[in-house]
Amino acid sequence: MKLHWQILIALVIGTVIGIVLPSATPWIKWIGDIFLRGLNMVVIPLVISSIVVGVLNVGGNNLGRLGLRSVLFFAGSTLVAILTGLVFVTVIKPGVGVNLVSDLPANTAAKSGSFLDMLVNIIPSNIFSDLATGSDRLLAIIFFSVLFAVFLSKQEARHRDNLAGLFESVFVVIMKITGLVIAFSPLGVFSIIAVQVAKFAGDSHQLVVVASSLGAYLFSIIAALLFHNFVTLSLVLFFIVRVNPFKHIANMASPLLMSFSTSSSSATLPLTLRELEEKSGVSNRITSFVIPLGTAVNRNGTALFECGAALFIAQAYGIELSFVQQFMLVATTLLASVGAAGIPMAAFVMMSIILDSAGIPKEGLGLLLVVDRILDMFRTATNVYGNTCATLFVAKSENEKL
Repeated sequence: MKLHWQILIALVIGTVIGIVLPSATPWIKWIGDIFLRGLNMVVIPLVISSIVVGVLNVGGNNLGRLGLRSVLFFAGSTLVAILTGLVFVTVIKPGVGVNLVSDLPANTAAKSGSFLDMLVNIIPSNIFSDLATGSDRLLAIIFFSVLFAVFLSKQEARHRDNLAGLFESVFVVIMKITGLVIAFSPLGVFSIIAVQVAKFAGDSHQLVVVASSLGAYLFSIIAALLFHNFVTLSLVLFFIVRVNPFKHIANMASPLLMSFSTSSSSATLPLTLRELEEKSGVSNRITSFVIPLGTAVNRNGTALFECGAALFIAQAYGIELSFVQQFMLVATTLLASVGAAGIPMAAFVMMSIILDSAGIPKEGLGLLLVVDRILDMFRTATNVYGNTCATLFVAKSENEKL
């Protein structure tokens, strides 16, 4: 049975248990706790290994003109996507009124501090201490990982290749463990949803509020993704690349539909390469570099979703984020999106570190799982479309005729 169907069934059963037998939920709460601990377990090694591998794919001999232009487009488009998600969720406010404050742990508070303090704290004073602290020091860990990978890419082959192979192996193993954690997500959903619903057992009004809030959240993220695709990226194609965005979308129909149905940008890669070369006229020299690199590190849809989802959970718990805290949320999302693998539900795994960085309770992840399968399809298609736009941008900068 497909995972999303398992999650849906677990959601229904958990809801029924929460309504009919609310007194039984303390006996199953430990299942959700184990699931959340499993997510935390894989986060730090997954972030470090994926970032090092991703930067190494850019580094070395590839850090030339194509690499620089590609990375600049990736960073710019991802940042705009994150801000788009932030604006849509801020304006629509899908989480306001849910009032999950009663479930807010006593020691949880949105992390604060000045903008200067945040910048200073990005530099780790003791990387081993930061690793032991975990996700509270995520930005410092990411900063060190990027710095380490950049200088590793410039070393002699005998040093670079040994460590590169080590980090690639770690990444492969951690992804297998991550797959195991994701496989148990239906049980986690069952427990988390049952506990959440039990808190409102007998309060039908609150249940309606939560359901309508999830609908508003779903609308907010999809609307933001569509805006990023059909407005932001399409304007870049029209004014900078000088191609018809609607014709480009038509040319990319096959890979976009495949990515939408499979929720895997990696599985779509061969088809994307072929369509860009045959229908858009991009040379193999450009496509063979930009598309694999973009599949590894450029995820507009994932970044938009992660930032919007974190803000939605903060609203549901009544947590007000200051400008500095929102900036940290944006910065963490931008960097964490690089660490999400091109497989279904990978973005959901990265959500725990983003929530931790802003002091938002991870228990809210259970709500997101209810509609995550639908959003996964939309954000994966956005990831693939963003990579095709980046390819056209680089090709145009190389004076290729499209």
